Amino acid sequence: MAKKTTKKKATKKATKKDTRDQVPAETRQALRLPRGPVDLASYDTNGKPGFSGGKQEGKAALAALGGELSDLQERLFAEGRSGGTRSLLLVLQGMDTSGKGGIVRHTLGLVDPQGVHVKSFKQPTRAELRHDFLWRVERELPKPGMIGVFDRSHYEDVLVARVHGTVSGRDVTQRYRQINELEKRLVDSGTVVVKCMLHISPEEQRERLLARLDDPEKLWKFNPGDVDERRRWSDYVAAYEKALERTNTEHAPWLVVPSDRKWYRNLAVANVLRETLAEMDPHWPGPDFDVAEQRRRLLEEEPLR
Repeated sequence: MAKKTTKKKATKKATKKDTRDQVPAETRQALRLPRGPVDLASYDTNGKPGFSGGKQEGKAALAALGGELSDLQERLFAEGRSGGTRSLLLVLQGMDTSGKGGIVRHTLGLVDPQGVHVKSFKQPTRAELRHDFLWRVERELPKPGMIGVFDRSHYEDVLVARVHGTVSGRDVTQRYRQINELEKRLVDSGTVVVKCMLHISPEEQRERLLARLDDPEKLWKFNPGDVDERRRWSDYVAAYEKALERTNTEHAPWLVVPSDRKWYRNLAVANVLRETLAEMDPHWPGPDFDVAEQRRRLLEEEPLR
């Protein structure tokens, strides 16, 4: 019986390893947007760069990343609690239904929630409009040891504003510069900035919106305004192309993530996070007390009643 159990465990372990081997080793490189003019039509929204498996293999690969991702994130969190200054900011941008919330649930759900801060930037409030457009963003930046997630971000202010004409072209250009300066300050102060453009096709968006209308449990997610915004698709594409081009810097490059396949989108972002955290290589902080002394105290204490 013992032999049989051992064999079963070995098989399970081997299967897990094989799945991990299919995860692309350099997802960031595969998804990185080259510098220069941007033509989103040249990017396959249904692709899966660096991954040869299918949906089931992709879901298994995502689950297999959980242990390593969790360990890296906990080390970063512990480092921050012990005086470290580093953090990570994940910026998620994309058309409606591209999967920003799905990444928060399925990818960030693999790590300890106490080390993650999620913020979504939508239409500015009256109070926010009394300040510079980056004021509300700077208030939500990740603190040391944290992974900050912007589910919609400061880029809304150069995308929606440009498409709807609420800000002049000159002001939008000025905002590109301000965004680049903010992200450079962040990087210089110890925050790694990871920017993902979740790229979907209009056909896929239409199917996802119809699926929400067909499912009573998802009707709450449907916004009639999304149909109106679809009519501005080409305007949004042009706004994205210009924003990506003007803010694709060496210190904070853009990654274009094919997002018609939800499972690949989740896996790709998870692996980008794993690669980024592994490169940061956070360390468990050492104690600021005498370990042997504290151990002795516990072993010699009187029985508690």
